[in-house]
Amino acid sequence: MRKVYVTGMGLATCIGRDESSAVEHLKSLRHGIVRYPPFADPAIPVKVAAPIPGFEIVGTDPEDWVFPEGLRFRMEQYRCLSPNVLYACYAMQQAIENAGLTEDEVSHPRTGMFTASAGSAMMTWMHMDRLKRLGPSRCMPMGMIASIAGTLSFNLVSRHKIQGSSTGFVSACASSGHALGYAFDEIALGRQDRMFVVGAEDFTEETIVPFGVMRVLSSQTDPDIASRPFDRDRDGFVGTGGSVVLVLESEEAAKARSASVYAEMKGWGQSTDGHHVAIAHPEGAGLRRAMEAALTSASITTDQVDYINAHATSTQIGDAAECRAIKSVFGSQPKPRISSTKALTGHALSLSSVMEAAFSVLALKHGFIPGQAHLKNPDVEAVGLNLPRETLDEAPATVMSNSSGFGGANVSVIFGK
Repeated sequence: MRKVYVTGMGLATCIGRDESSAVEHLKSLRHGIVRYPPFADPAIPVKVAAPIPGFEIVGTDPEDWVFPEGLRFRMEQYRCLSPNVLYACYAMQQAIENAGLTEDEVSHPRTGMFTASAGSAMMTWMHMDRLKRLGPSRCMPMGMIASIAGTLSFNLVSRHKIQGSSTGFVSACASSGHALGYAFDEIALGRQDRMFVVGAEDFTEETIVPFGVMRVLSSQTDPDIASRPFDRDRDGFVGTGGSVVLVLESEEAAKARSASVYAEMKGWGQSTDGHHVAIAHPEGAGLRRAMEAALTSASITTDQVDYINAHATSTQIGDAAECRAIKSVFGSQPKPRISSTKALTGHALSLSSVMEAAFSVLALKHGFIPGQAHLKNPDVEAVGLNLPRETLDEAPATVMSNSSGFGGANVSVIFGK
């Protein structure tokens, strides 16, 4: 099994579009949640969200969208875009530059790409509505390409001429965790030398508001208290979107090109609750098995984990289940420190795994442990867990990041210095 290193990162998140901005937000516990004007309609039950600065999705015509300078598209590429692809193109371009990769290294049979996305609900709705109203002859030929869950892979593989392994993962909020884990395996087992792991989600009403139907979104109007993981007064999560790309490489490939290294990905584990279509196992049994499998994969013990970036979305059932799972694995020892950075970002759905993995990697590189923002009254299940209220100026050596999704899917990934 070859060692696997993180050698590049691209960010398009509500707390930053580059490494320095994200680190500053994580250290100062400054969130990216706002009172979101498009949700002012009284019929919409949620009022806050976490938009991505520098991007503005205006209508359904990509030519009208606003995005940061330096990102360019040919006319035929516009016809295949969805909001999540736009975010991903930005993060991918940044990740390639950050990793110092050449075009030949990106487009190579030993370089692959795994993506994670739920697709674009906005673009699907628009194209299907047009199909029903006007008929097939009046529809865009690339409407399907711009809509379905595979749109990330379709667009990015074509844009960057990827020749190695490529596929998309759809396991709800564990999707990009699965993409990370299987990308690790591709490299560790010698199948590929380099993998791009891409997570991206639309930031649109069509993506966020349907979760209000499930009663899992926060009804708070104050952005400062809307996302409160582990707090007894939490009332649901806050929606966000964007994209994060991580570049994974084998130790040999990274050394051959004298690449800068963020961290080592040491292992991962997964499991399924086998309990409910949408609700976590009440004791967190599946997540417990995923964490245990990750520890075994990384060949480390519980006392070596310094920090856990928890999945905790700020929902009553999910946070409590994760607390029980962590206690069942780690007991009452003073380590690890635990926090959910969703207090700062809200919940990015299928993007959340790779986004929080990136935040964990930044904590390793920059030598800090993010505090648990917005925690005032810990839930009874959180009592006994080490949840620092402020960011700690302590350098972790090993970090774990957890993710859980619909269907009881669980992923735990481990990184080390």
